[in-house]
Amino acid sequence: MPQEDSQMHTIVDNFIAPACEGVVDILYQDADILLINKPSGLFSLSGKNPLNWDSVHYRLVNGQEGHTPAFPHAILPHRLDFGTSGVMVVGLNAASGQHLNRQFQARTIQKRYVAMLEGWVSDDLGEVTAPIAKDKLLFPCVKVCYETGKSATSHYKVIKRLDNPRRTLVLYTPVTGRTHQLRIHSQSIGHPILGCDLYKNGQSEQLADRLQLHASDLFFEHPVSGEAMHAECPCAFE
Repeated sequence: MPQEDSQMHTIVDNFIAPACEGVVDILYQDADILLINKPSGLFSLSGKNPLNWDSVHYRLVNGQEGHTPAFPHAILPHRLDFGTSGVMVVGLNAASGQHLNRQFQARTIQKRYVAMLEGWVSDDLGEVTAPIAKDKLLFPCVKVCYETGKSATSHYKVIKRLDNPRRTLVLYTPVTGRTHQLRIHSQSIGHPILGCDLYKNGQSEQLADRLQLHASDLFFEHPVSGEAMHAECPCAFE
């Protein structure tokens, strides 16, 4: 991933994404929005490095041969991290994109995620409230900081606990939307998400071949009809 020189604080973006063989699937389509399933290992937007051109936005605007047509006016008010899979809402025109963006800014859109955590989480229900700040020495990481961090809250519910190795499938409902929030909150309670390369312990990254974090549900208002929408996307590793 990108690195930062600890003396000069100059960010060096040397991460080149491997080719993503997964397809952006359309879950729902009308004249104003798309609901899609983003594969793990794909940027939401093309990276600054020209070699990182492949992204959800690029594929939507240009089409995926044999899979989806081109949506030349597609707008992404909603983004997921490179390793995260799952449901995203896309605006198909400027008005819809702006309306959805206002909903995200007002935090009226509710998101749910499924995550596989290392070890057994003891409580069936819980809340993580560790504040989050940028880590200037370890870009692109964030850190828990009670002095300078911004408030962050994540609710979780245990779905099931598994053996060999011990791991826990949880349903996360983030109240805030900080960068890397669910990943660092998981690490902060001693149960990092499997496959995470940034927030991990001695074995959690090696226990999965991808980040096991999936956007499973999205609740929002349709930008034109005003209808209450609930988008669902099954989780591949569940």
